[in-house]
Amino acid sequence: MTRLALRRWFWLHKWASLICTGFLLVTCVTGLPLIFRDELGDWLEDSLPYAVVADGTPNISIDRIAATARQMYPGQVIGTIFVDDDEPKIMVAVAPSWPAYSANPNSAHWIKFDSHTGAVLKESQSFSGNGCSFLEIAVSLHKNLFSGLSGELFMALMALCFVVAIVSGGMIYAPFMRRLDFGTVRSDQSSRLRWLDLHNLTGIVLMAWMLVVGITGVINELSTPLFGLWQLTDVRATLAPLRGKPVPAEAELSSPQAAYDTVKAALPDMIATSVIFPGSPFGSPYHYLIWTKGKQPLTSRLFSPVLVDARSGTFVSAITMPWYLRALEVSRPLHFGDYGGMPLKIIWGLFDLISIFVLASGLYLWLSRRPSPMPEAEVELLASRGSVTSGEAAE
Repeated sequence: MTRLALRRWFWLHKWASLICTGFLLVTCVTGLPLIFRDELGDWLEDSLPYAVVADGTPNISIDRIAATARQMYPGQVIGTIFVDDDEPKIMVAVAPSWPAYSANPNSAHWIKFDSHTGAVLKESQSFSGNGCSFLEIAVSLHKNLFSGLSGELFMALMALCFVVAIVSGGMIYAPFMRRLDFGTVRSDQSSRLRWLDLHNLTGIVLMAWMLVVGITGVINELSTPLFGLWQLTDVRATLAPLRGKPVPAEAELSSPQAAYDTVKAALPDMIATSVIFPGSPFGSPYHYLIWTKGKQPLTSRLFSPVLVDARSGTFVSAITMPWYLRALEVSRPLHFGDYGGMPLKIIWGLFDLISIFVLASGLYLWLSRRPSPMPEAEVELLASRGSVTSGEAAE
């Protein structure tokens, strides 16, 4: 690599890192508990316990759950019924009306039911929860800094800067280390040089992992506009033949349990996970939209929507997800290590802690720098390796 190219890569690494380091420290610190979100959620759960029932006890009818929710909140609309396949729970999202929800998503809330008995176990103040729990705060900070869509787009930009910093750091690592054995930490020299070696070593060791987390972080932060694009293109095209027809009233809706069972029978290799009711901004005005997922470890992270006619309850079609939403689905478990059980989560957690060290050490190196016509770290490194003299570097 020429000296000019090296200086350009060094400049790119420095500024990309400085732009994103503070925000990346926030995401790494908040991301650590989110890796173990399910386990922490179970530990912090304050809802009533599940009923003790015999093995093989079937779930209660979704129709009965929907009727209970309507009795609890007459005049409100049911948005989604989620049937958990890991725990005996059914979650129901309720909103005052769809216009009210569109104007203020926090007007919606959820009810947690025991899937075997239909007993109400817990209710929330808003759809996102009660807004003050430890995990809810961590999610909001990690995802959007409490700033909604604008915060998500900003954090996507920070994740992109992180990717640039990783790539540029890899490009300057080899020239700086070509006369030293891999893993060398010069503890007998200055404190700053020792920190620089540790920063370089931990960064290069975790380079592949940090690239995966950075790229999947960019994709995850774009989930809202990606789903919006899907609704404006594929979903709109699918619903075009029905445009202008009357939207079914609540009294005209067929059984949601029957629609759920229809999908299970039509797609025996898939697991039906949730029923989105007609009128929801996340579904169709004329159909139940039922999300399904595969039964295998990999396909269990790949979701596909199915349309069922809301009036007749007949199967309409399974919608093929576009490539960018498939990428989003795959990126989510990769981002948090949520596809290999607890051993992989522990590895992800350790890597996250090391990443915090990489970011913190990089910040220390910048704050402890000394003025120089050439970036001080480059002068110190090149001179210490005998590549050029300090005088040559300063020219």
